[in-house]
This record gives sequence, C-alpha cells and structure tokens, in this order.
Amino acid sequence: MLATFIKSTGTKPIGISRTVGHTVSPLSFLSVLASVLTIASTAQGQSGVTEWGVPDLQGNWKNATVMPFERPAELGTKRAYTEAEAIELERQAQQAVEEDNEPLDPDRPAPAAEALPPVGNYDLFWTDRGMFLPTIDGEFRTSAVIEPANGRIPERVAGFDDTMAALAAGRPDRNDGPEGRSLGERCLVSFGNSSGPVMSPVMYNSHMQIVQSPGYVTIIIEMVHDARIIKISDERSAASPALNKWMGDSIGRWEGDTLIVETKHYNPWHLYRGAPTDNLTVIETFRRDGNNKLIYGFTVDDPSVYTAQWSGEYPLSRIDEPIYEYACHEGNYGIIGILAGARRLESLEEAGVELGIDQE
Repeated sequence: MLATFIKSTGTKPIGISRTVGHTVSPLSFLSVLASVLTIASTAQGQSGVTEWGVPDLQGNWKNATVMPFERPAELGTKRAYTEAEAIELERQAQQAVEEDNEPLDPDRPAPAAEALPPVGNYDLFWTDRGMFLPTIDGEFRTSAVIEPANGRIPERVAGFDDTMAALAAGRPDRNDGPEGRSLGERCLVSFGNSSGPVMSPVMYNSHMQIVQSPGYVTIIIEMVHDARIIKISDERSAASPALNKWMGDSIGRWEGDTLIVETKHYNPWHLYRGAPTDNLTVIETFRRDGNNKLIYGFTVDDPSVYTAQWSGEYPLSRIDEPIYEYACHEGNYGIIGILAGARRLESLEEAGVELGIDQE
C-alpha cells in the first residue's frame, strides 16, 4: 500500500529510511506510516477508485430532498424545474420550517379536537426535512419517478384490491399482538422504505453509510440500523428463494462505472408501498457524480401488482457527520405499552364502560 502510494504520487516518506549513524524508533515509524496511509486513503477516495480498481462509492450519504417521490399531477410530463423554480421551491420549504419553529403563545386557547394531530405525532424537533433540490445530470427534477413520463406510479393490476383483502383477512388485527403492528414499529426494518429497495427518504434519519470490499458492498441505513449486504456476483445463491430475507436477496455487478444491483426473494411479511413482494424484482444503479454526490437509480418490476415497470432516480449527497446507532429493538417498551393499553380498553369495554376511543 505504501509503495503503491509513493509510486502513484511521487511522495517520499520523510523520516522512514535509516540514515548513517541514526535509526528511527518503532513508535516514530508507526506514527509516520499512519500519517502516510491516511493521506493515501484520502487521495484514493478523491480519485474515485478503490485499491482493487472499481468506483469508490464509500462514505456517509443522505437522500433527503424537497423532490417528491411522485410528480404532482398538475405538472404532467414536466420532468425538471428551471433554476428559478427550484430556488423558489427551496425557499418555500425553508419558510415552512421557520413558521413551524415559531414559539407558541402559552396563553392560547385549547384547539378544537378535530384540529389535533394523532397521538404520537412528531414535532419539528424530531424531523429532518429535505430543504434542498440537488441536481441529477444537471436537472432539477420534479419527482424521483421519471418513467412513465408523467412521473407517477402505474396503476395496479385488475384484482389487486381483492388480493389485498384476502391477505389482510389472514393476518392479525393491529392490537391482537406484536404481529399486527407494522415492521417499523416492531423495529424489524426501517420505517417507510428507508432501507429499500427502493431506498427513499423519510421524515428523519434519511442517512446511509456505504462500505465496500472486493466481493461485497454493504449499505447501512441509519433508520432502525438496517444493513443490506450485496454480494458482487453474477449468480445468486441456490438457497436464496428459501431464505426470503428482510430487504430481499441482493447481488451486484459492475458495468463500466455503474454498480447494478438486482434484488428479489423478500420475506413474505415485507411489503413495498403496501403491496406484497412475492414477485417483486428491483434493479438499482449507483454511479458517482463527482466526489460529493452519487446518483441512485431504481426500476420496479412486479407484474402481479403494477400494470407496467416504473423507474426513477435520487441524488445522494455526501455528509461529513458520523452516523449513530438507531437504538430500536424488537420487543421494545413501546410495543408493550401499546398492547397493554389495548388489553385495558378491552377489559373496560367488557365492564360496560363507554370509552368513545377508536383503537385504530
């Protein structure tokens, strides 16, 4: 590594060689070596290529943006904003945050019951809204979805609602037990679809870390600390259809400077945008756009759910901050409290107490 760095940069390792009548202490040698390796690692990252010769996607990234997943219907086939329109969109997003951050009048009257948010609502302190619109290939996109041309998810296939009704009938109600709660509430996978695939931003913690080795790419999502391991291989394990992993089974390959990842074989409890994943295949692409941006692409193919394939892209912006553990675990006290509350309400109802509370 040291020799490669010296050869590629022409740098001479000052203080490492032995001179006549002088020796360098092991501690001094290790100190200088560590400094040189740090410089080498930085130079390598800036070059955009790993030491084994593939594009370097490593680092901490965020995908929070003011760009919506689907395009507003009134924009039709308008794929991109003008720069002036993008600036105004960012200004409006910033203004909304500032307005929400205004101090409340402690002497204000109580709001009407119908105006209150649901129990468990997050205030501004807990959210991390996207307030900027990074470009993708020079465009200020109006939506993440770009195919079909209207930027909207295609219609569901005929009979889809009947399929979902049958699926729901075979599953427990929300308050019957932990199996009735969402996977995010149970801390099994991230809320929304942060961990993917398709990886998309949520109300907060829309951060990820990408780590590479010669045979693997690992994507660690901050939300619920999911780690998706992508094997660089042309062939999928014969066991993958039987394993049905959370976030599916992912294999990747390099085509030029683009990493292409194919994912299928999901856990049957894992839904995507409310739909089963039995027949879902997602193709993702990762490519560098300079040192501080990745372009993340996706194509969704499920003929049992959608009437057509659909595709889109997100910009991933590099961040310098570390990613911390999201300390969420299955069986956390929140679930215990929810279910204990449900049992208490049931006992009160059985006792004839009129509650006027909708558990749903």
